[in-house]
Parts: sequence; structure tokens; C-alpha cells
Amino acid sequence: MPAKKNGQAWEEAKKRCRLNNIEIQMAKELGMTPKVLIRNIPAPNQQWKAPVKVWIRELYEEKFDKDLTETPILLKKLANSVKKKETPIFSDSWIDEEDLPF
Repeated sequence: MPAKKNGQAWEEAKKRCRLNNIEIQMAKELGMTPKVLIRNIPAPNQQWKAPVKVWIRELYEEKFDKDLTETPILLKKLANSVKKKETPIFSDSWIDEEDLPF
């Protein structure tokens, strides 16, 4: 019975903190409980406080010395266009002043 109740608590924390399965796993590896996660949801007057998902990721990176940041989407697209030898996203063409509408 306690395992079922604990599972429900994790589901509630996942929903209220807007976490995914990976972030829940990180929280468990950090030794957090669902109650701790819910208690750390920032209130509207706590704009200095990071959202729970950001807080978990920062603590996980710090404790396990892992870089969890992802490459920005634009850089991925640019890298793919270079691999495919397509025209780059950024253009080198200049607009002359007489071509401007005003």
C-alpha cells in the first residue's frame, strides 16, 4: 500500500511542478521527495526563485558535474545545412538604400 501512495505523490509532484520523467528521476537521484518539490514551487511574489524544473537541473549539474544544456535549435539547423551543403540560413546579400520602401 505505501508504494502505491508514494507513486501517487510523485505523480502529483510531476503534474504540479510541470516535470517530465527525466526530471523526476534526477530529483530521486538527488534524494528529494515529492513534498520537497511541491514546497519549492515559486509563489507569484517570489520572482527571484527559479521554477522547480530549472532548480532540479542546476542542482543535478552541480552535484554530478554533468552539463545538461542542449545546443540551441538554430545552431542545430545551421549545422545540418552545412552537412547537407545547402545554402546557409544567414544570407550575405546586402540591401541597397534605393531598394528600401521609404
